[in-house]
Amino acid sequence: MIGLLVDDDALYLATLRRSLQRRGIECDTADSAAAALAAARARPPDFALLDLKLGEDSGLALIAPLRAIRADMRILLVTGYASVATAVEAIKRGADDYLPKPASVEAILRALRAEAAPPPEPEVADTMIPLHRLEWEHIQQALGETQGNISAAARLLGMHRRTLQRKLSKRPGAERRPIDD
Repeated sequence: MIGLLVDDDALYLATLRRSLQRRGIECDTADSAAAALAAARARPPDFALLDLKLGEDSGLALIAPLRAIRADMRILLVTGYASVATAVEAIKRGADDYLPKPASVEAILRALRAEAAPPPEPEVADTMIPLHRLEWEHIQQALGETQGNISAAARLLGMHRRTLQRKLSKRPGAERRPIDD
């Protein structure tokens, strides 16, 4: 299996490459959209792992050109800025899976094997989504609709730009689940 790892974080890229190579997966690496397309054309990979933010570029913009190079390529998008809005956009553009960063090697391998697995049954949540998480998702959707323009997103949300910036600096943590007795 040959993979293409695309990320502008050199340390993450090198660590992930070594971890996958220990499991017998050869990987080419790229730190920009242009380098990723050149590497994919030179040696079409079985899968590509793309970071959402690649400096000035976006991993979302790479999905279609990579599909054109090899239609059966598994495309996984990883990001440290995970949100429902970007996950939906990634899937709409043709990504096979979406993982929060830092994605473990086990999570990546599970996502790569998911092509043969049937879709999971929807889980019934035992608690509601916390309000701060819903607010975060709503803000991310507004940012997506305004192409990341903070001022325009603030106007769309009906709040002051500084208030939106404060809310963005307070990324929500993991949700707490009730303890089963």
